[in-house]
Amino acid sequence: MTMRQVFSIFAFLLFVSIAGLSSLNMAWLWSLVVFGPILVIGLYDMFQTKHSIRRLYPLFGRFRYMLESVRPEIQQYFVESDTSGTPIPREFRSLVYQRAKGDRDTRPFGTIFDVNRAGYEWMGHSMQPKHLTDMHPRVKFGGPDCLQPYMASPLNISAMSYGALSKNAIMSLNRGAKIGGFSHNTGEGSMSPYHLKHGGDIVWQIGTGYFGCRTGDGDFCPKTFKEKSAKDVVKMIEIKLSQGAKPGHGGILPAAKLTQEIAEIRDVPMGQDVASPPGHSAFSTPTELLEFVKQLRDLSGGKPVGFKFCVGKHEEFLAICKAMVQTKIMPDFITVDGGEGGTGAAPTEMTNSVGMPLRDGLIFVNNALIGFGLKEHIRIIASGKMLSAFHILRAIALGADTVNSARGMMLSLGCIQARTCNTDHCPTGIATQNPSRNKAIVVTDKSQRVANFHRETVANLVELVGAAGLNGIHELEPKHINRRIEGTNVQNYAQLYPTIPSGALLEESSIPERWRHDMKLANPAAW
Repeated sequence: MTMRQVFSIFAFLLFVSIAGLSSLNMAWLWSLVVFGPILVIGLYDMFQTKHSIRRLYPLFGRFRYMLESVRPEIQQYFVESDTSGTPIPREFRSLVYQRAKGDRDTRPFGTIFDVNRAGYEWMGHSMQPKHLTDMHPRVKFGGPDCLQPYMASPLNISAMSYGALSKNAIMSLNRGAKIGGFSHNTGEGSMSPYHLKHGGDIVWQIGTGYFGCRTGDGDFCPKTFKEKSAKDVVKMIEIKLSQGAKPGHGGILPAAKLTQEIAEIRDVPMGQDVASPPGHSAFSTPTELLEFVKQLRDLSGGKPVGFKFCVGKHEEFLAICKAMVQTKIMPDFITVDGGEGGTGAAPTEMTNSVGMPLRDGLIFVNNALIGFGLKEHIRIIASGKMLSAFHILRAIALGADTVNSARGMMLSLGCIQARTCNTDHCPTGIATQNPSRNKAIVVTDKSQRVANFHRETVANLVELVGAAGLNGIHELEPKHINRRIEGTNVQNYAQLYPTIPSGALLEESSIPERWRHDMKLANPAAW
């Protein structure tokens, strides 16, 4: 018997008893009979732990779930597009919800895509598929100079700061990471007590504001960084150069979402927007960036250090690669963020029209590293609208080693994409600092949902790899993904996106013609 049934029976018996024993007038009794059950249902909604919307909006929140119950019939008519132009039905949102809840995620009546449409993509399977049993594949992060390498999951939590998200959301994500054995990126808002409470693996992101390791003037503080980076849960450090959702634009935490606690964690004053500078003060050239990488690696005791950026000008990243060759200093990883990423902290023009989409950026960075002979030492993380196992598979085939997901993880928490992240009025309690709202997130329940989504998605990734006849994700190549160009013209990724010969950018004579202009502009001593 469910809790709802227990409450219904209890309510019925209560009303019968009152009707039999009370000497009150009949009008009052009839009102109690009519409105009593509604009151009981509302109380049940307030104290149940499964649905944040119903906890915040008892009774009225049920209307949303009534509409959601008919979503499978109407869902296919509402689509977005990914970076390739391939339609992404919003049913992927339902897919995340179902996996997070542990529900069956199979679909009747075939594919939801128009397979004859230009831009449709699919994986080529093998006549000899493999049955892979390792549902927890790992990727080693840590180059030649790393003393504490990290074995990462193929899917991890992308950067989202405490302040942008509520404390309960942060704790749910981190506890989910602990349960599932994957990593949680702090975002540039520093490590809060809520990132640390449950012991999930942490990737500490250092942004232009140096929150959590800054001096009174807002510059980088080596002493504070060394102390905090020594924590056992900190597995890697990521320098944020730019974010796909707002490249060239510093982060913003609106004053409405700034609490005294957050101000203390970030070492910033109360009562005003917390704005990160567009660029770093700790370095100003490609060579100085790599020296900063080395400094952080040394201060952290040899933990993997990398940087995150959205590709803008080709010559600037090529300048970093030239600096790597000259200085022999390499990051342990590079996170490539796509311009299609989301945020509630940037102007519309910055979000819509600045920054290279993930696919283009990933292909370029992968080829550049191969061309300079650096790829074997540096891992690539891809970030940008990763919701399904096929999205992950596609990114790995193009050169990524692992991927980060923000959207998928937020949906697994119960995000309904109300688009009020920047107002402090998030209806699910995820992106708000309002205690009356974020209390709706029950950490023990939501963290399990995060872990469920991760587990099921990685398991589906492994199954896809086996279907291709491969032994692991490390064997994925561009040739395994096909794309319809037009009509019956189909090409695989190896044909569409040719890979540069290894070491081709190290000698002037071997540089491909299409790379020559950008290579001439690339200067390790200046951006």
